[in-house]
Amino acid sequence: MERLPVTGVVLAGGTSRRMGKDKAFLELGSRPLIAHVLDRMAGVCDEVLVVANDIPRYAGLGARVVPDVFPGVGVLGGLHAGLRAAQHDLILAVGCDMPFLNPDLLRAFAAWAEGYDVVALRRGEQVETLHAAYRRTCLPAMEAAIRAGERRIISFFPHVRVRYMAPEETEALDPGLRSFRNVNTPEEWEEVLRLLG
Repeated sequence: MERLPVTGVVLAGGTSRRMGKDKAFLELGSRPLIAHVLDRMAGVCDEVLVVANDIPRYAGLGARVVPDVFPGVGVLGGLHAGLRAAQHDLILAVGCDMPFLNPDLLRAFAAWAEGYDVVALRRGEQVETLHAAYRRTCLPAMEAAIRAGERRIISFFPHVRVRYMAPEETEALDPGLRSFRNVNTPEEWEEVLRLLG
């Protein structure tokens, strides 16, 4: 299938405290987990980049690596850096620790973003901000939130056009919402390896 005129942004370089080691480099079939994530994104997105502050660590993965513009702001800072560095107006942002990414769902998120600045899955009160689409029009609101000391990603949502997807709309393409699973603990990683068989 043709790749979309969209930038895939893979957020890496978190602290991985609960895992005890860098999640991006957990080994899956003799390759690091992040390499599988990048492959999945490259099948959908015309450009793929990694946001990480330790550039040499990620340099050998075949994707451009960009650092945070506002270090120490967590995922919000990473999203901002990826959006600012992207060649395209729209990004699909995912974590480096998401082994079940579904190309059909990624494509759907890009399509659902027509006329919106953000598209994210909402389950009850929880908004899935990683595995979401963001448009460059978010940058001013993101920067204002960061300068105001905000760290929560959704802090800038009231200032942009957000489309919330319901679980049932998303599950039609992604049964069980597996795409949104990430890995935070050794137990979760064991479960992923079991599911991947």
